[in-house]
Formats: sequence, C-alpha cells, structure tokens
Amino acid sequence: MAITEQAFNLVLRAHAEVYRRTDGRVGHRLLGVPTLMLRSTGRRSGVVRTNSLVYAPDGSNWLVVASRGGADVAPGWLHNVRAQPEVEVQIERRRQAAIARVVEPDDPDYARMWKAVNDNNGGRYYAYQAKTSRPIPIVELSPATGE
Repeated sequence: MAITEQAFNLVLRAHAEVYRRTDGRVGHRLLGVPTLMLRSTGRRSGVVRTNSLVYAPDGSNWLVVASRGGADVAPGWLHNVRAQPEVEVQIERRRQAAIARVVEPDDPDYARMWKAVNDNNGGRYYAYQAKTSRPIPIVELSPATGE
C-alpha cells in the first residue's frame, strides 16, 4: 500500500510538531533516519521558520537536501537560507548557530555529499531526483564561528 503525498505531508507536519513541543526529547528519528530542526528567517516576512529535515553528518557539518519530495518547486526554506544563511540547527535538545551553504550539482563536493545523504536516507533522494527536472541542491550547515 503506497502512502499518498498528502498523508506523507501530514506525517511530516505531525513529526515536526512533536519535535518542537518536546524540545527535541522526541522526534530525532523519523522513519529510521535522523532529523534536525532548521530555523531560518523568512526572506520576505522576516519571521523565523522551522522545518524538520532529514540530515546526514559530514565531519563537523550537517547536510540537508532541498528535495521537497521531488517536487518541481524548491522548498521555501531553501529560498530563505539563500537570502539569509545565518540559521539555527537543533539536533535532539542541542541548538547551535550555523551557516548554510547551498551546494549545486556543479560543485566539486556535490557528488560525494549526494552519495552521503542518499545512503543515509535509504536511496530516497535518487527517487526524488527522478521525479523532477529541477536539480536538487544540498545545503551544508556548518557550526557558526565561535561555537
């Protein structure tokens, strides 16, 4: 039985709400993969937005993918971090200031990062990329200096 996109989105929203309400005590893992909370500033509204995202560790950094499930339109948080790369990352109960760097497919690090995030997420990103002609970027989140 395939899960519909609408049902999947409901699961994601419920997961984010549990993660938020428990301040990370519950919710670090979703469907067997680690998730973080990314807090970015809305590029037009100036309001802090929070998104629950699957991540892969990469040394002292974290990698997230702007896949939106393979949609032809990029997720809103990607536009926010492009405009304002200073973000906050929460993993479990630990919050840390970070800097976001968007990594496009033409970046020399992209192939290595793509393999890491895809392996970490059970091959789902290959399936998402197959659904869209939009090149799906990776966002590298690095701890802010002084952290």
